[in-house]
Amino acid sequence: MNRQTKNLSAAGMLCTLAYAAAAVGRVPLVLFLKYDPKDIVIALGGLLLGPPASFFIALSVSLAEMFTISETGVLGLIMNVVSSCSFACTAALVYRRRRTFSGAAAGLLCGWLCMVPVMLLWNYFIAPIYMGYPREAVVELLIPVFLPFNLIKGGLNAAVTLLLYKPVLTAWHAARQE
Repeated sequence: MNRQTKNLSAAGMLCTLAYAAAAVGRVPLVLFLKYDPKDIVIALGGLLLGPPASFFIALSVSLAEMFTISETGVLGLIMNVVSSCSFACTAALVYRRRRTFSGAAAGLLCGWLCMVPVMLLWNYFIAPIYMGYPREAVVELLIPVFLPFNLIKGGLNAAVTLLLYKPVLTAWHAARQE
């Protein structure tokens, strides 16, 4: 089997794992905001296969969510893709320059620091539409609700991804040698 086929198969398996994490691991935190660990799988996919793979996985999983478990339709799809990509694609881009544990840590930190302001901005624009709130009410929620949610979500995703990085990378390299 050639490398492209192996990478495509791996991306498909990661899509399945990320979807399962989203479907099973949802934890309501505040208002309608739910944490799910799918970005951990998406980020690992980006670290292993590169930024385009993390985009592909994020888009595929978000589409599957939209048609099955999401209650927010196309707007939820957009928010999921933007959130996952701002975190995972950023991490993968930084990691591509320095493929070490410290490079992974720096990438995940950058992904976290990118995702938080990006999601505050997107919540400013999109949340009034799907929440049915006036923009002024959403602005009042940005700092006390959306900021802590995204800090917690990004921090958990970065920390768990970093914990899984070495064992997953070791298994990945072992599987590649077979």
